[in-house]
Formats: sequence, C-alpha cells, structure tokens
Amino acid sequence: MKRCAFRLCVLAFACLALGASVAVADEPKKDPVTLAKEAAESATVQADSAWMLISSALVLLMVPGLALFYGGMVRRKNVLATMMQSMVCLAVVGVYWVAIGYALAFGDPWITFGDKKSLLGFSSSLLFLRDVQPDTMLPGSNIPVYLHVMFQGMFAIITPALISGAIAERIRFRPYCIFLLLWVTFVYCPLAHCVWAQDWHWADLLSGKSLPDKAGESAVGILGGYMGALDFAGGTVVHIAAGLSSLAAILVLRRRLGYPEQVIHPNSMVLTLTGAGILWFGWFGFNGGSAVKSGPLAVSAFTATHIAAAAAALSWMLVEWLHRGKPTALGFASGLVAGLVAVTPASGFVLPWGGLVIGILAGVVCYGSVFAKSLFKYDDSLDAFGVHGVGGFLGAVLTGVFCVQMKADVNSTSVDGLIRGRPEQVLYQFVAAVASAVLAFAVSLVLVKVIDVVMGFVSADADEVEGLDRTEHGEVGFDLGLAMESVSAHAALEPRAAVVPPLGKGRFQVVVEGAQNGDLIHAWSEMCQPTGSCPPEFKAVYPYVTTVQGNRFQFRGGDRETMKDNLQRLFQERLKRPVKARLEA
Repeated sequence: MKRCAFRLCVLAFACLALGASVAVADEPKKDPVTLAKEAAESATVQADSAWMLISSALVLLMVPGLALFYGGMVRRKNVLATMMQSMVCLAVVGVYWVAIGYALAFGDPWITFGDKKSLLGFSSSLLFLRDVQPDTMLPGSNIPVYLHVMFQGMFAIITPALISGAIAERIRFRPYCIFLLLWVTFVYCPLAHCVWAQDWHWADLLSGKSLPDKAGESAVGILGGYMGALDFAGGTVVHIAAGLSSLAAILVLRRRLGYPEQVIHPNSMVLTLTGAGILWFGWFGFNGGSAVKSGPLAVSAFTATHIAAAAAALSWMLVEWLHRGKPTALGFASGLVAGLVAVTPASGFVLPWGGLVIGILAGVVCYGSVFAKSLFKYDDSLDAFGVHGVGGFLGAVLTGVFCVQMKADVNSTSVDGLIRGRPEQVLYQFVAAVASAVLAFAVSLVLVKVIDVVMGFVSADADEVEGLDRTEHGEVGFDLGLAMESVSAHAALEPRAAVVPPLGKGRFQVVVEGAQNGDLIHAWSEMCQPTGSCPPEFKAVYPYVTTVQGNRFQFRGGDRETMKDNLQRLFQERLKRPVKARLEA
C-alpha cells in the first residue's frame, strides 16, 4: 500500500509539472523591444511619483514655515494664536479637500459657458475619492490620482493660511475656521478649476474607457484654456486670491487697538527668519512639483524659483538700506518671500535670467507697497496684501513679458511673450489677474461681512489687550514661569516690575518725586493701553523704558536730560500736580 501511494503521488506531481510547462509554453513571449519599453515606462512612473511625493511633502512643510514666519512678527501675547491660524488649515482644509474640495476644483465641468468653458466642476465619484482606486493614473501624467489629490491639497491648505497674516492679532478662532471652509468652497475651488481644469471626464476614466492621447494636457478652465493666460504654480489661484481676499478682510474688520498711533514690534525675528528659510526650501516643491513630473521642466522651475528669491531678498534689502539707513532681518525675510510669490506663475515658463529680473522688480515693488501701508493707514498686520496680493499680480503680468517657447519635450504649453515679439500675452495675463482679483475680493468681502455680522469675527477689546493666546486657546506661546501664570487678568494689564539690569553703557534711571507710587503706576498703565491717550512726551520716552519699579523708571538709550524732562512734563500734566524728575546713577 505504501508503494502504491508513493507511485500515485509521483504521477500527480508529474501531471502538475506537465500542465505548468504547457501553460508557460502557451504564453506568448515578449520581444526585447516590448520588454524594454515596459521597463522604461515603469521607471518613469516611479521617478515621477517619487518627485511628486517629495514635492507634496515640501509644500506641507511650508505650513509650519508660514506659522513660524507669521508667529515671529506678532507680539508675544499673540504668537500661539497666530501660529494656530496657519496650522489649523492642515486639519480643516485637509479633511475638506478629500471630502469635497477636489471634486469641485478638478471634477467634470459643471457650470459652463459655451463649448467646455467651465467655471466650476463637480464629480460625485470624487467625493471622499470613493470611486478612485490607488492604481488609477492621472491622464497626461505618470502619477496616480491619489498623488495629484495630495499635491493639490497642499496648495488648498496653505492658500487661506496666507490670509490670516492680514488680520492677525484681532480675530476669533471659531469664525476663522468657518471662514476657511467657506473661502475654499467659493473662492479657491472655482479659481483652481478656471486655471487648471482638464478636458477629460471622470466617468470615462474610472470606467476604464480609453481616453484621447492628449487627455489631460489642454485645460477647459476659462483662465487657463480659453483666455490664453499662463499660471504655472498658482500666481492667480494662490497669491492674487489670498492677497485680494486679505484686502477685503482688512476693509471690513476694524484695525488693531492702538494702530497706527502706537508702534507694534515683532516678538522674535529669529522665528521669522527660520520660517522664511523653511518657506524658501518648501517652495521648490511648490513650483518644481507643478511640473507634475521629474525632468527638465521641474529643474527649470526649480532654478527660476531660487534665483528670483535671492534677487528679491537682495533688492528689498538694498532699497531698505538706502531708504531707512539699515538693512533689517524682517526686510530680508519679506523680500525673499516677495520673490517667491512673484516667480510662482512664471517659474515653468521663463529662463533663469527672467526669474532674476522678476525677483529684482518684486523686491522693489513690494517694498513700496508695504511702505504705502503707513501712508494709507490700513492695518495689514503682517503684509499679506502688500507681499502676496501685489507680488502675485506683478508676477502674473511679468509672466507675459518674460515667458519663452521652450522645447516640446520640456514644456509643450509654453508660449513666447513680450521679449519674443508677442505683446498680446501681457494683455492675456493682465486680464486673468484682474479677473482673479475681482472674484477673490468680491466674494471675500461678502463672506467676511456676513460672518462678522452673524457671529463676530474680531475679538473683544479686552481680549485683544490681554492677548489671543490666553483668551482664544487658554495657553501661552512662551512659558516664562509660574509668576506669569498666577497673575490675574486685570493685573496682567498693569506694567510689572522686573529685575533691574545693571547700569552700564546707555542705561540710566529717572526717579519721579512728588507723587504717590500708586498714582504713577495707574497713570502709566492708562497710557500703555492701546485705547489710552498718548501725549507726545509719552511717545518720546516709551521706546526707551525697560522696567518700572515704584517711582523709578529704568531707561536704555536716549538722551538722559531729554528723557528726564519729558517724564517730568508728562506726569505734571497727567497728575495735575507739581512733580520733579531727577537722574540717578
């Protein structure tokens, strides 16, 4: 029996082996050319997907970079709230984009004019990506649809975060989160569709139907496909939209308390410079990734991006040096961001020298727009309109000046601009920029006004004075010890004594006699508040006062006699009694 069973096993194994060999023999052998072509296609998919994965991560890194950039520019009591306004976009917009946003921005034409002239898209199959498989490839590219969703989602996340810089230090958190959802729905998604929408339909793609060879390469969006405008990485969609929406919010909402009468100083240029460096780093993914593939086009955009940022930082710094007498870290950081903003729409369409010129012009023009803020007295807290609105508009128009027709294997959509004898491209760019600006401004004006009327967009005066870190989040950005945590809300508004630094070069004390300490502190506190009156003598001494202890005022810098005389006149007028101020070593 054992021998018989063994023979049966051997016979079964032989039959299986014979069947497998016949099956292999029946398979048609692929010729070497086909095998090489499949291997090359697979390598291209892997290379392009790898670059787009990296680019998506780089754009995401720009969000904490923006948080640091903005966080360093506000006062210490608002640093955490300001950073949260950037970071929360990762959660709010991140979920919304996958659920609804991508379907609106890149769905099938929904609201159309004429032949495929689409203003907005929608595809129910894209809601929550429910009908999209991981291996579904984006037409006209070598990347999966999932990767395109993620890359474009990072754009949708950072764009509304830019707006927070215009209204920082005075807005409430809950209305801001609601504004994010409404703004992405009614401003960002329509603009993204108008510029980047494609001419293929999701029903055909997801059903497995064959698509035209050029599917995905010609846009149906009005700005991108039918007005002839060029926008490589979002000058209209991102920067003009965010900048003009910032201006709308500025005009609707009140200014910060005390602005512009009182000087508002940044809390940390270290944070701002660090954030600017991270933004510069992440912007390579922002612009280079917009090629949607690795290769010469991504390299060209990468190169133009870097040279424009460097040129703008340099031009802003030199102009500021000539105008104000000193180059500042804030000016350097603002300049490099202005260059990155301006080159964004042009990065894939211009040669390196074109990026250089765009950067130089952006640094000068954006410096002028930020300086104009002090002339017109509008409160653009962190220069969102001055840098992104003005810089984005400038870059969109200059794209029509410096764009060039490149080789087909680099960028088949590029065209010649003014420098190559096609001045009409400047007109196309200008019209598209104006259209984006009008849409973003008008819709944002309505959204901000409605939210402000319904639930109140700005914080109460007392909350703003105390600081949004505490009032909105119950936290502090910088923990300076237990003493700070135990101070009551009322006491937090009073000037607190500190350890007096040793007197040295530039340091001195002024002692005010003839008044009770409580009266001095009370009068000084009233003048320190944003809503208090500010006599000229107070404005003259305030920048130099470091600490107040009783009737002793510690100074650092300033002319000693002038500070003493101003302080004496200030309290005589304020307290309506004779007082005497004297210098003390």
